[in-house]
Amino acid sequence: VIHNAAFEDTLIHLARNNGLGFVELRAANPTLDPWIPGAGAKITLPKQHILPEAPRKGLVINLAEMRVYYFKDEGQPPLTYPISIGREGLQTPQGKTSIVRKKDGPTWRPTVRMREEDPNLPASVPPGPDNPLGTHALYFGWPQYMMHGTNKPYGIGRRVSSGCMRMYPEDIKALFPLVPVGTPVTVVDQPVKAGWIDGQFYVEVSPNQDQSIGIEEDGVVKSYEITAEDMKRITKKAGAQADKINWKIIRKAVQDHRGVPVLAMENNARITQKSEAELEVLMEEADIEPQEKAAIKENIYEETISAEEPKKADNKMSINTRTNYNLNN
Repeated sequence: VIHNAAFEDTLIHLARNNGLGFVELRAANPTLDPWIPGAGAKITLPKQHILPEAPRKGLVINLAEMRVYYFKDEGQPPLTYPISIGREGLQTPQGKTSIVRKKDGPTWRPTVRMREEDPNLPASVPPGPDNPLGTHALYFGWPQYMMHGTNKPYGIGRRVSSGCMRMYPEDIKALFPLVPVGTPVTVVDQPVKAGWIDGQFYVEVSPNQDQSIGIEEDGVVKSYEITAEDMKRITKKAGAQADKINWKIIRKAVQDHRGVPVLAMENNARITQKSEAELEVLMEEADIEPQEKAAIKENIYEETISAEEPKKADNKMSINTRTNYNLNN
């Protein structure tokens, strides 16, 4: 989606108005001044997302995207919202847990570490406008971790918390009544995702957690990272069509880290010497070990011969949420 900027627009306000986080909007528009993009500027609103590789059940949180997906009913499209996650040194954990408690009007109690860092903090803050937890909280099975609102909404989509996940006030109010106690929670960290959209193969690359700091500060990704696991995920998702992957396009997507799905397959082509060379360059730049390089190439071969044809219909899910997102897989 392209937004024509008005004179008064800023990226931080556009993010909130469009159900986006600050870093994901800035990553999609790296050349714009986030505070004065300028009247008439063309601003990309990254409202289309490939779903993370995770169970389609309950809450699925992708730390790299700083985004939560809620699969309320099996086979139905998820709701999705931007979140804030743990800052450097206080990372949000990965793994599986569940919602063990809910609270409308939570009380905030600073941890011992917080009070050691700031002795002026009160022992507790009751519900109200000064409460850092906002109006609602969903407590995880992991002690001291939860998903909650905030009294500082312009921190959403940034690494600013002590490990918990913050949401815009309006988003936590919408999500809270829908999520029952016992809801499963899966937390992953996948900056690189792949999936089929309307019969076409796409790859989406977001800044990883470390790179998001650079994106926030100056809009530039200063490092180049893709892992062997990311590349295996791409080839596995491509299935029998893995030998049609355009590695040059993927290399560019990894370099840009814009968080926007890009078409990454040539329908009528098979892997050529040129595309093999691009794959080699990508693996060299990613500093992938020789044995992992061999495994990735073997994975492409195995995926290509392991299926008679790609099951695009099984891999595709075109959906629109209340914020007009189109989330596909």
